[in-house]
Amino acid sequence: MKATFIFGHKKPDTDSVCSAISLAYLKNALGSNTIPRVLGDLNNETKFVLNYFHVKEPMYLNDVKLQIKDIDYGKGLYCDRYESLYNTIAYMRKNNLSSIPIVNRRNKFLGLLSMKDITNKLISWDYDEIKTSYNNILGTLQGEEVFRFEEEIEGNVLVASYRSTTFIKDIPLDRSSILIVGDRHSIIEYAVQSGIKLLILTGGKDIKDKHLETARKNHVSIIKTKLRTFNVVKVIGMCNYAETLMVKNNIISVQEKDYVKDFIELSNKLRYSVFPVLNPIKECLGVVQIEDTINKHRKKVILVDHNEKDQSVEGLEEAEIVEIVDHHKIGTIGTSQPINFRNMTVGCTCSIVYLLFQENKIHIPKDIAGIMLSAIISDTLLFRSPTTTELDKEIAYRLSEIAGVDIESYAYEMFKNGSTLKGKTAEDVLFTDFKNFSLENDKIGIGQINTLNIDELEAMKKDFVDIITQTKQEQGYHMLLLFATDIIKEGSYIYYNEESKETLEKAFEIENIYQGYFIPSIVSRKKQIIPAIVEVYENK
Repeated sequence: MKATFIFGHKKPDTDSVCSAISLAYLKNALGSNTIPRVLGDLNNETKFVLNYFHVKEPMYLNDVKLQIKDIDYGKGLYCDRYESLYNTIAYMRKNNLSSIPIVNRRNKFLGLLSMKDITNKLISWDYDEIKTSYNNILGTLQGEEVFRFEEEIEGNVLVASYRSTTFIKDIPLDRSSILIVGDRHSIIEYAVQSGIKLLILTGGKDIKDKHLETARKNHVSIIKTKLRTFNVVKVIGMCNYAETLMVKNNIISVQEKDYVKDFIELSNKLRYSVFPVLNPIKECLGVVQIEDTINKHRKKVILVDHNEKDQSVEGLEEAEIVEIVDHHKIGTIGTSQPINFRNMTVGCTCSIVYLLFQENKIHIPKDIAGIMLSAIISDTLLFRSPTTTELDKEIAYRLSEIAGVDIESYAYEMFKNGSTLKGKTAEDVLFTDFKNFSLENDKIGIGQINTLNIDELEAMKKDFVDIITQTKQEQGYHMLLLFATDIIKEGSYIYYNEESKETLEKAFEIENIYQGYFIPSIVSRKKQIIPAIVEVYENK
């Protein structure tokens, strides 16, 4: 069973990370195979929470785009370098392939053999030389082993088509000779006395005992076949190793991690029909063709703490959303079929996850209870945010009992460790928890952080204004804001681009706003900041 990825939004906060981890634990306890992931770097607060409760940080998920590994490509379709061309052609026909990768015994990719190259060889009738194994010749000619002195057969192919006297007189034979002959005993005697590499006796005829004895002494290998000489000549070239006709250079291959969309573009551009699929150490996994892209196995995902497409993972449109658990407004994400969508007016996604644990009668272990409690404290600002509900408080106290922590003292420690700006640039702070919005075609960006240290903010004021001004110009924002929320004072310091000044004064009823202005009671982006700005737009 392929794993389902569970993740929050692109700017991970404590709720998005902890709800992904907790929901994954619940799903797995119910028999599913889910893995929590994150879409960006964790902030200090979330790192503190995971370390405090000894919970492993989820791995980063770059995207959920369709990859070669997500389609039914021809796994295991390749041939060994020492396979005969005859068997390779049969294998290609069976699997409807115009080309096939050639590999060594360790599956390392060596080259590509195409039906076109084989056909050109057939048309040329260029069978003067052969390099193959005794077994390949035996199998291709449906032959019978008489003598075998060497496993590998390499040499010049000759056919006894002249009169015996002419052949013996004019055609020199040596250890590199491979002779095709019927029951022409004088030529056979000449061949075994010359110590040739291989004698192929056609028509199912017998060879004289004295000639067998000479062949044994001179280590002449012999194969007997019921095929007529004409038929042997037609197929002898097909005894060659597959590697003898493969192309080694300028071969375009793909890997399982490559995107299907890129593969389709590559295939249409080059007009190749078959591409080898290799792993990073050049082992061949099979072949992929353009028609293989029809049967897709989309990555399954569960979204938590968001349902806006621009806040989610890259390639979401190529994945299958199977569930959403969120506490925000209904966003822009749509699905092609019904899904489980749990959306509630609570202050934190982990409050909803807690209810799912209760509904499914799954025990919550101490570490999971701890991180869920942390998420509720973080999202509700220890119940000071207007998004807080009585249900959030009730759930938080239940989780604190399981986790074995005092809410007040733990919350202070968490906020203290999470709100420090030490070692961060102004850009880091702005985009720690940043979300984009659109109002009447105006692009608006709002970053928000929690802080317990006004001195750190004051020291970085100029840097905040500079990065806001620069980003606004470079990325085309109409408004770009940073709210630094003081949890203890229950309000926020605001930094903004100058063009936003009038809108902000109207939104928050301020006469003379300035950079770093403290707005009392404003702590929630969702419930207070965005609605206030929207109202100004609506009343223009």
